[in-house]
Formats: sequence, structure tokens, C-alpha cells
Amino acid sequence: MPVEVRLPTVLRSAAGGNATVSTSGATIGEVLRNLVGAYPGMSGQVLTEDGSLHRFVNVYVNDDDVRYLQQLDTVVGEGDEVSILPAVAGG
Repeated sequence: MPVEVRLPTVLRSAAGGNATVSTSGATIGEVLRNLVGAYPGMSGQVLTEDGSLHRFVNVYVNDDDVRYLQQLDTVVGEGDEVSILPAVAGG
């Protein structure tokens, strides 16, 4: 099913400058793998080489951080909004 993914500025160049793109998947893992498959320039920036979520990005489904849900196994449905945001570190 189609899912709209909102991209941060740093990833937009890999997606032709688009702020949002549509991809498919039943889980966040599928959505992100399909996203990287469609936009290879995002490879290594969203998912690591072993397929896990990159530690410097946060992924949200309808404002809920997937790290506190089922991570890459978080289910997405029609109408859900997925947002990718760069992690902010401070000190």
C-alpha cells in the first residue's frame, strides 16, 4: 500500500529535491528498503549496511518514534505519515 514519506532537507537531493515521496510497504522496514531501492543516494543514510535503522536518523509514524514502537517491524497502514528526521546531538 502506498505510504507518504516526509524527507529532511539533507535527503531531498537524493530524491530529486522532493520534500515528500510515495513508496510502499506494510512495515517501516519495508518502506525504508523500498525508499532506498527507489532512491539509492539515500543508501547508508537511512539504513545501515546490515539493514538496521541508522543511529543518526529518527523515523516517526504519525508522530510516534518507531524506536519506542516495534522499530523496523512497526506496521504502517493507508493514510499513515512517515517522517524521517536527522537526529540532533547536543552536549
